Amino acid sequence: MKKLLHLLTATSPTVSPLLLRLTLALVFFPHGAQKALGWFGGYGFEGTMGFFTGTMGIPYVLALLTIATEFLGPVALVTGFFTRIAALAIGFEMAVAVLMVHAKNGFFMNWDGKQAGEGFEYHLLVIGIALALIVAGAGRLSLDRAIANKTVASE
Repeated sequence: MKKLLHLLTATSPTVSPLLLRLTLALVFFPHGAQKALGWFGGYGFEGTMGFFTGTMGIPYVLALLTIATEFLGPVALVTGFFTRIAALAIGFEMAVAVLMVHAKNGFFMNWDGKQAGEGFEYHLLVIGIALALIVAGAGRLSLDRAIANKTVASE
């Protein structure tokens, strides 16, 4: 168990992963707060669940995981707590969003309002950042680093 915990949390003291995780958290938190709390013009938990399960036909458990990922994932990223798991969840969610919704709209975002919907360029950036965090870990100023150092010291 200690070995698995160490593998999940081991990271270097570099600043690059810190910058990546804070950027991803800053961009992603408002989306989660829209869905979970109704902040930033969102529909809140009930409205979002109704849309996901009713309009989109997503099973309740998967809709709940989506909201939890978007709301709790950024919190985990800011604190650097199980960063690899949070990044994996966010990256996977974005890949599903591309496949289910955005691929049919092409690559580009709908900047001029002439497309049927948003393309997937934003999603690729999120997936790229998530992959970098999965590989590098949380970096400097993270709970993961403290946990990893503690598991090494206790061996």
